[in-house]
Amino acid sequence: MATTVLRVRLIGGDRMDITYDRPDLSSEDELIEHVIATLSDDSGALHGKHGDRLVVLYGRGVAAVEVAPRGAVL
Repeated sequence: MATTVLRVRLIGGDRMDITYDRPDLSSEDELIEHVIATLSDDSGALHGKHGDRLVVLYGRGVAAVEVAPRGAVL
């Protein structure tokens, strides 16, 4: 199972860290490629977690994504 933390900057300027995982992918590289492919489509959506909350991230609302597998980048 591949897991990563995505720092997402939304079109409105807000930022949030989202934990995203896929049990069917074995490597983090595959997971990142999946995230990029999904969000590059205007109708693409990812289901992740922000704390204890389920978050649905739609590609059309995302301005940028940073990948930080070991936590937030300082």
